Amino acid sequence: MLFVLTGGIQTGKTRWLGRLARNLAAEGVRCAGVLAPGVWRCREAGEVPSVEERAAGAPEGSAYEKLGIDNVLLPGGECVAFARRADLAWEEGSYDEGSQAARAGLGWAIDDAAIARVNTHFEELRDAPNTHPSLLIVDELGRLELARGEGLVAAMDILDAGPSGTFPVALVVVRADLVPLARERFEPVWGTLAVISPDDNGERLLRAAL
Repeated sequence: MLFVLTGGIQTGKTRWLGRLARNLAAEGVRCAGVLAPGVWRCREAGEVPSVEERAAGAPEGSAYEKLGIDNVLLPGGECVAFARRADLAWEEGSYDEGSQAARAGLGWAIDDAAIARVNTHFEELRDAPNTHPSLLIVDELGRLELARGEGLVAAMDILDAGPSGTFPVALVVVRADLVPLARERFEPVWGTLAVISPDDNGERLLRAAL
């Protein structure tokens, strides 16, 4: 079964997912894939989101500034510096105009080398001997993957194959406006997607499928 976790920007999807993965692992459920926690800075008193932050999705009144995104590879826990807000990357001189993210016009500067590392991780998960079933976690699938066929292509390959003995259940994070593309791509092999929110009911539904 394929679950799609969705919700508004900065509504705690990754925090919810990370807590769930830790709890499941403690209960003996193997979780494999990637989590994408943000890299944050606490704002000074009276500081408001910049135009660039709002363009990247920051809500008005947010007490924290999102600087970047890491990728944590499960189950091992390796942390990969994955993305930097595009305006900050420009200021720092690290923006790569030829990167996949830049060509797609994303608000994040995503390092192609980081994408390659995460893809290698998914290839290793796909090719590893099947010891026991695992929950596949992909945080997240965005425009690069669902609209352009780029980004985390190795994760997409696993999902395109449908449920397997290794990954009978999968959980992917998708923005609400991209859910129709996820349905079009994955429902032919997974059946009707279960769209959930980061709340107690979402956890209950997922646990019932494990």
